[in-house]
Amino acid sequence: MIDLLVVGSGGTGLTAALEAKKNGKNVTVLSKTHPTSSQTSQAQGGINAVLGNDKGDSVENHINDTLRSAHKIGNKETIRYLCENGAETIKWLDNIGVPFSRDKNNNIAQRALGGASNPRACYSSDYTGLKILHTLYDNCLKEGVRFINEHMLLNLIVEENSVKGITALDIETVQVKQIKAKSVIIASGGYGALYNNYNTNSTATTGDGVAAALRAGCKLSNMEYIQFHPTAMKGSCVLLSESARGEGGYLVTKNGDRFTDELAPRDIVARAIYEKIEKGEEVYLDLRHLGLEKIKEAMPQEYDLALQFAGLKLDEDIIPVMPAAHYTMGGIKTDINGRTNIKNLYAAGECSSNGVHGANRLGGNSLLEIVTFGKKVAKSACETIDNIETPEEKEYDIFKEDKKYIENIFTKNNEINFYEIKKQMGESFYKNVGLFRSRSGLDDTLEQIKKWQELSCKMGIEDKSRIYNTNLKELIEFDNMLQLCETIVLSALDRKESRGAHYRSDYAKEDPLFEKESIILKKGNELKRELI
Repeated sequence: MIDLLVVGSGGTGLTAALEAKKNGKNVTVLSKTHPTSSQTSQAQGGINAVLGNDKGDSVENHINDTLRSAHKIGNKETIRYLCENGAETIKWLDNIGVPFSRDKNNNIAQRALGGASNPRACYSSDYTGLKILHTLYDNCLKEGVRFINEHMLLNLIVEENSVKGITALDIETVQVKQIKAKSVIIASGGYGALYNNYNTNSTATTGDGVAAALRAGCKLSNMEYIQFHPTAMKGSCVLLSESARGEGGYLVTKNGDRFTDELAPRDIVARAIYEKIEKGEEVYLDLRHLGLEKIKEAMPQEYDLALQFAGLKLDEDIIPVMPAAHYTMGGIKTDINGRTNIKNLYAAGECSSNGVHGANRLGGNSLLEIVTFGKKVAKSACETIDNIETPEEKEYDIFKEDKKYIENIFTKNNEINFYEIKKQMGESFYKNVGLFRSRSGLDDTLEQIKKWQELSCKMGIEDKSRIYNTNLKELIEFDNMLQLCETIVLSALDRKESRGAHYRSDYAKEDPLFEKESIILKKGNELKRELI
């Protein structure tokens, strides 16, 4: 019997698995992809921590920077825990083998990222997330963690408000399985891929865990807060990390004029760029003054990406950029220990909302969160596992329903191409639910969502094969995104103010009356909302 089932194999899931193994529990990690393909691998810039290397920084500075970025709706308890445990998190990662870059004194090197009062982002060149992820995975293999790869979460098995496991689609065989466990941690990542063609994320970040939690009766929080990264390459949306500006890169117009503070919080920089583009101007990232040696040392990945995707050299060319959806601050509401409102169900990482980011994530805090809270949430889950009864040996109703659901997809006609709707969704959300929002634009998008939901019964698959049917997988992902679309727009409509990453052109100021988190909960077929 599985003691702890971890859904997701990114940095959060792998950290949680290692912590559970350390506590002697039978742990299994379920992954839609292979573990080293997760979104964590695309985090380039660094991981924040105050290391006390006589650089004039302090934990209180880190806390204050994070609170300022959160715009008064962050949770002070979780933020303090994150920042106070930063040095210990880095020490643990260093001890398990993460190859951090070093300064001339052989201390872990640190760089400045946007919104930070001090250079506190530890890094491994510009491959920080990738190196952390690979190191965590190597350690999981060494410790004998069991993996179930290429299995997609369908639904949570819940009885009497207690989780009993999950149902999952075996992507290779398209068979539905029920996987029982005493406790479940959802660590499945965010929902940034909803901004189709306008995001920096992996195509796998379709909010599967958040959507499954919503259907199961979990509360979601702050779904309207989506962070846009200022510097995605125009045309491809390939990320050019904040490390490029942290190392001294400029944002310029075609004539070379700088127009914003490159290391201001991401929402401010992204909106400044977007406004220039909306006026018909091009915006560029200029690193030429840094020289090839510095670029190759600090940003080798970005050098290769610019060359591969744009045919441009960072030491010779200016790179056209645009803002793109990058990170989702909202998700499954939890307490500091990752507990949801369903017993024995936990959530951690980007799929969760524990108040550590509030209205706008501070650059460099995401990698710190996934490791710090991956450990904390797993430890919390392990403390109660021995007192949980083993789930019954039976076929649960949701398992039977999901098997029927998949079979129905194979038999129904494909009258409407959901890929075309997915493209329209990305365009509409980037335009109306992006960096600038208004009542009229949000209403238009909500009306579109309702029409898409009505038409979803006519959306099927062309590919009827029973081996590695990606058409089937992508239809299920689209359905999850379509469900989450409504929660985002409704939450954005309810928040009649501008705060952090949520900017309403019709309510352009921060309003003390909205110094609250938004909550959304599914009751029957209705979405109940409140601000608390």
